[in-house]
Amino acid sequence: MSEAAASRTPGGAHPLDAVVWNALTTQQRRFAIGDERARRFPAAIAPFAALAGEDAESFAALRALIEPQRPVALVTPGEIALPAGFSVLRHVTLLQMLWQGEPDSTPACEHVRLGVADVPDMVALATATEPGPFGPRTIELGEYLGVRKAGKLAAMAGERMRLDGYTEISAVCVDPEFRGQGHAAGLMKLLIAGIRARAETPFLHVLTSNHGAIALYRRLGFVERRQMHLMVLGAAAD
Repeated sequence: MSEAAASRTPGGAHPLDAVVWNALTTQQRRFAIGDERARRFPAAIAPFAALAGEDAESFAALRALIEPQRPVALVTPGEIALPAGFSVLRHVTLLQMLWQGEPDSTPACEHVRLGVADVPDMVALATATEPGPFGPRTIELGEYLGVRKAGKLAAMAGERMRLDGYTEISAVCVDPEFRGQGHAAGLMKLLIAGIRARAETPFLHVLTSNHGAIALYRRLGFVERRQMHLMVLGAAAD
């Protein structure tokens, strides 16, 4: 295990147990909306939010963030008992995986770096393939790479949440017309190399039901760290 992967926050909790909070209070604090009790990313970037605690004041602060910014998504190690004032729009189980593989010396796959001009194609691909939340400003979170075939965005992958020592790989998706050609694996290898060059550990989240993706990630050197809960919340009518 890498030195970064072995680190822990005070009290024995792993930094990735509170992944959203730690991202919004360290490497990505410039995106944070909220205060010391609850924070979220802007809705156009990502729906993710986090609580400082499970007290009434923190939940009230979180509910206030839903009103102008639409639903929020919590990623937590355990299930949360919600007070009144919230509606659960979705609740699924994720597998959080850490990269603990060996460096890959195979030649880099053919790719392009994606920028603002590519956002419409990126949103369209994410909408068609549903790799997870992806908005018009998600690209601001990190580097995104893609594969273009005959001018069409055939595949993409990029960096999403970042916290001290860790960077998440996300938005891994391939147009059905171009699957089975190694595009997802090739792009992920490039991202892994870039993250490791910053002395950070790659990690990712995947639905526990997505067995095909989990198998691919294992082949690339990711190991299962723990299950996490994803809960999408709206504000219930008063």
